[in-house]
Amino acid sequence: MACKKTSKKVASTASKVLRSKKSSKTSKTLAGTALSQRQPKHTHKKK
Repeated sequence: MACKKTSKKVASTASKVLRSKKSSKTSKTLAGTALSQRQPKHTHKKK
């Protein structure tokens, strides 16, 4: 089974939700979950 990651568009929206003062606690929890599933931009390789 393939590991699914959050898309860039969803991650961007989630970021806006987390920064909004009007967002509910539930919305922020869901946004945080979405961002935690986002693939990192940079991968660090051990030398």
